Amino acid sequence: MSIMDYNGGALIGMKGKDCVAIATDKRFGIQAQTVSLDFTKVFQINPHTFMGFPGLATDIFTVYEKIMFRKRLYELKENRKISPKALASLVSNLLYENRFSPFFVEPMIVALDEVTLEPYMCDMDLIGCVNKSDNFVVGGTSSSQLYGLCEALWEPDMEEDQLFETISQALVSACNRDAISGWGAKVYIIKKDKIIVRDIKTRMD
Repeated sequence: MSIMDYNGGALIGMKGKDCVAIATDKRFGIQAQTVSLDFTKVFQINPHTFMGFPGLATDIFTVYEKIMFRKRLYELKENRKISPKALASLVSNLLYENRFSPFFVEPMIVALDEVTLEPYMCDMDLIGCVNKSDNFVVGGTSSSQLYGLCEALWEPDMEEDQLFETISQALVSACNRDAISGWGAKVYIIKKDKIIVRDIKTRMD
């Protein structure tokens, strides 16, 4: 088993009309053994910026703390909120600096630009190669299932409710086909005036 699959997990970021969404399962496990049903894999970086971390659970929190440290330094120096594009460069540089002893996480950024409110999404591999997307990004042990479902279900310019339904159906269906992810899910819908957080019931076996 790959070290990236050791703790399981599944994440999706998806773009809608003037909004974006990120969804994650709640399971934390050690290979096939389930340890917790409320594990955080998505973090709010700024009012309209969220990051998801598929990968090794211990490295998730290490990388998150390092990113927040550098993000605060950037905002103190620049006297403004960090943009999603600048955040992607910051995270990419952090991962590439450690390429010879990498952190086993593949971060994804889902955001609305703080100034223009334009949707922004990207993900990256464990050494920081950025892949910007205009429709959806996926990560975790369910990636192959998530790709197929998102390709089938995603449509451009989805409104908030349709976006929630699409991302939820994709995540739940993919987790049903992956033994080391699932056990509940959480969806974040990011709009210019509010953040909507919803819990989803999934199979618990």
